[in-house]
Amino acid sequence: MNAVIRGKKSVIEWMLLAVLAESSVLLEDVPGVGKTTLAKSFAASVDLQFQRVQCTPDLLPSDILGFNTFQPADGSFAFNPGPIFTNLLLVDEINRASPRTQSALLEAMAERQVTIEGTRHALPSPFLVIATQNPHGFAGTFPLPESQLDRFLFQLSMDYPDADSEALLLLEQANSNPMASIRPAIDHAQLLRCQQFVRSVHVERVVVDYLVQIVHATRNHSRLELGASTRGAQLLFRAAQARAFADRRLFVLPDDVQYLAPLVLSHRVTTKDGQPLDARANRELLTEICGSISVPT
Repeated sequence: MNAVIRGKKSVIEWMLLAVLAESSVLLEDVPGVGKTTLAKSFAASVDLQFQRVQCTPDLLPSDILGFNTFQPADGSFAFNPGPIFTNLLLVDEINRASPRTQSALLEAMAERQVTIEGTRHALPSPFLVIATQNPHGFAGTFPLPESQLDRFLFQLSMDYPDADSEALLLLEQANSNPMASIRPAIDHAQLLRCQQFVRSVHVERVVVDYLVQIVHATRNHSRLELGASTRGAQLLFRAAQARAFADRRLFVLPDDVQYLAPLVLSHRVTTKDGQPLDARANRELLTEICGSISVPT
């Protein structure tokens, strides 16, 4: 992936942690910085089935979930699965979809299933959503509510590449697309085993207590109206296990929690005036909160 997405090693590593933690990612940045390329190269490198949905205001929930069609021959109904029945779903410009359509993703992201006309349909495993949104130009957009943001493990920004990385990218794509050279580094079965192993990574009680102290500190901070949810604590727990696994450890360190807390919790808090903090300010505040809590040794 580093051969395709130049100068974004940290973002690629966070994407890897997300898939190991069986969680979804929201990419928020200006158009044209590689959000879609990141998702497609990620799917190609870990051998995942990939589908893409381009959101527009007239997009319906059935366009994502699927629908039943009547069969005149025998009077039955046949289910036509939508693009959500995949391993990796890219939801481009999610904030351009109506709230009704955005809500269609809630059950899928939380429970790995969808309910259509009273019938539950299980989604493939693994299942991961990568959603993108443009933080500029809000005409015709519908901001994601807190309940939707809370489903994402990370809210990341690609940002512009540095000058050397951008020049190298232009030269590499002059005659061919580097995406064509990507081969899976891991197959589907191996990825599932990795996800199962992540769940078995040991977390000592003192580390759990440290994690809970950070979460509770967001709920009692003088600048915050809304603190991190219990789901946020659960996702931070799983992300810490994933980071330990990626670092070839069988146990979680307090450092894992301290490193990941600003990334996992920053989009789950709002200020006293009810407005979410911007990406840089919220991570600085979460880093400050982590620094105010004694680290277990």
